[in-house]
Amino acid sequence: MKAEEVSLYVVTDPVMIGERRLEDVCREALEAGVRVFQLRDKQASTRSLIEQAVRLKRLAESYGATFLVNDRADVAAVSGAHGVHVGQDDMPLDEARQMLGRHTVIGVSVQTPGEARAAEKGGADYLAANLVFETPTKTDVEGNIGLDGVRRLRAASGLPLVAIGGIKAENAASVVAAGADGVAVVSAVMTAKDVKKACWELIDAVEEGRRMRRG
Repeated sequence: MKAEEVSLYVVTDPVMIGERRLEDVCREALEAGVRVFQLRDKQASTRSLIEQAVRLKRLAESYGATFLVNDRADVAAVSGAHGVHVGQDDMPLDEARQMLGRHTVIGVSVQTPGEARAAEKGGADYLAANLVFETPTKTDVEGNIGLDGVRRLRAASGLPLVAIGGIKAENAASVVAAGADGVAVVSAVMTAKDVKKACWELIDAVEEGRRMRRG
């Protein structure tokens, strides 16, 4: 995965979208320029996840985008998803790679330089700095790393780095200026009344952060 692909990385949430169809929300994000998104649904059954993944993978491919599944390498394998994203307490990276093959995208959530170096050595395709700011959508992670944490992760690894946790248009530029290649969001897009506008504002903020980093 290339760094520019993760400028804006959208993670789904079935509750936040309300009465809207998930495919419709994702389609609007794709039309706005998003080129990678992740299916995350902690409550769904395996059968439901597979059915959702098959539909969303088809949608992603129609826009030339990358579709990933959160945590579940088995669902990614069965659905033909482009990859999986795993946390430190999920399936180990080497086991996910063995299940999915070397051409599949695997991202790993990290908080420390040591975790970042281990993920890169283990063959991860990208890293997620998790979590940067406090957010109610990430209750499974203790402590936020802040901008200094992003800087430390950037110094530890040359892999594409996406920042997640409390990211919105107002702070996305500062996160990218600190070293992230892009931002991953849940609520900033899933709860937006105007999904395209929300995505455009985030993409603009990422570009501003890149200009800030270049000086």
